[in-house]
Amino acid sequence: MTLKTTKAIWDYLKEEYVGDGRIRGMQVLNLMKEFEMQKMKEFETIKDYPDILLSIANNVRLLGTQFDDSRIVEFLLVILLEKYEASITTLHNTKALSKITLAAVLHVL
Repeated sequence: MTLKTTKAIWDYLKEEYVGDGRIRGMQVLNLMKEFEMQKMKEFETIKDYPDILLSIANNVRLLGTQFDDSRIVEFLLVILLEKYEASITTLHNTKALSKITLAAVLHVL
């Protein structure tokens, strides 16, 4: 309320909500920890779970840190429930996992 110009207001809001580099770094670390701690629950469908991972990844990207889709694919293949084991084995045998896209993995699953 005490700020006079729109530039001053913008600068204040930018600092308040984006923070400095150290704060952004801590936010990225917290998001990465949240990403790594994700576990697929029995009641979650294969359609819902990647959305959770992508949401976290997009928040990391918004903070200016690189987060490749290949990392999401690798993590997804590791933490999926046992009922998807046959599909994962098929992916391993037929595709180059280093080049497979998230959309291709979801299509197979």
